[in-house]
Amino acid sequence: MLENLFKLKEHNTSVKTEITAGLTTFMTMAYILVVQPMFMGAAGMDVGAVTVVTAILSAVFSILMGLYTNLPFALAPAMGSNAFFAYTLVAGGIVNWETGLGMVFISGVAFVLLTIFGLREVIVNLIPKNIKLAIGVAVGFYIVLLGFKNGGLMSITEGNIALGDVKSAGVILTIIGLLVVVALSARNIKGGILFAIIITTVIGIPMGITQVPDSLVTLPPSIAPIAFKLDIIGALKWSFFPLMFTFFVGDFFSTLGTLLGVSAKANLLDEDGNLPNINKPFLVDAIATVVGAIFGSTVVTTYIESAAGVEEGGRTGLTAVAAGICFALTIFITPIAGMIPNQATAPALIIIGLLMISGMKEIDFNDFTEAFPAFATIVFTAFTFSISNGISIGILSYVVTKLLGGKYKELNWGIYILSIPLIMYFIL
Repeated sequence: MLENLFKLKEHNTSVKTEITAGLTTFMTMAYILVVQPMFMGAAGMDVGAVTVVTAILSAVFSILMGLYTNLPFALAPAMGSNAFFAYTLVAGGIVNWETGLGMVFISGVAFVLLTIFGLREVIVNLIPKNIKLAIGVAVGFYIVLLGFKNGGLMSITEGNIALGDVKSAGVILTIIGLLVVVALSARNIKGGILFAIIITTVIGIPMGITQVPDSLVTLPPSIAPIAFKLDIIGALKWSFFPLMFTFFVGDFFSTLGTLLGVSAKANLLDEDGNLPNINKPFLVDAIATVVGAIFGSTVVTTYIESAAGVEEGGRTGLTAVAAGICFALTIFITPIAGMIPNQATAPALIIIGLLMISGMKEIDFNDFTEAFPAFATIVFTAFTFSISNGISIGILSYVVTKLLGGKYKELNWGIYILSIPLIMYFIL
């Protein structure tokens, strides 16, 4: 049945490999079960209800992604969007959380409409091939930085990047985990990243980093305090549209970067750097945001940590289904998922990012008008720690570089139109 459903032989994979990949993806994403409730708690939402909703949405839409698209992508509430929601919109006094959810819902509906009418795929096709290749590399740098930041190896404060406190217990555990994952990867041990996460988590117990819960099994609290509480009418104000546009553009290009970057690593892209049937994952991603807002969540998106499963050999939707089942189980065993410290997953992200950066050799650096936009995509993603910023600036710099280089005939009308909302994104 699994062979017929996921075409495992066609993708040169097996049930064991896919399940291992799904477990790995889940373990690198499990932090969202702790971070999302913390952020939403700051917005005044019920923490217990947010935890359950986060697990349910991640489970349902990861499984749906796997079954509908047969791609190894898992979904969960988006990092960045949740911080913007909690600390800028709500804690900043602009709206209450109910109206904020209404804004997320409207953004999600716009995603669904654009996907149904095929406009998202049109936009993807307008992006030059060199930029698409650069996106994969940029995502690799982004994942490396995420690993360094989460593991404490790098300190990012007020725009300053510095070495972390290498004498602290957390950083020492990260270094131990990095040594473990390097050793396992160098020996080509199957499931090495998953084993490294487990080993590092266990080592963290006597170091006081991994917190062992008093109880491993809990009954899920009710989601009634946040479900169906969104205020759509209250969100329909002209003054709120720039804020919703920020949600929209940020999630659009973050999802695009994840799909293209991770697919490149999985060899799922065609010769033009496109992902065949990309509208399918776009549609799941869009519906997830709409449904998520209804049940009390911020933007739900395709997760960059899916690259961890791909690195473990995940090539089909069975990887996403396995990750989704893990999220479903956490409704009852949330304390176990919460045990995995950032220091255990950070080394895995660093190695995965390194492997994705190897795609740089495919970029055409011989033509300056192609090289500079690719360079801009990579460095702005890395140094602003934002995939959306990197892709947006990469596209704009492509247009400007071609015009200044006298190669305006290589530009099509579509990329001029695409530049307009990108300029608005930075202004707003």
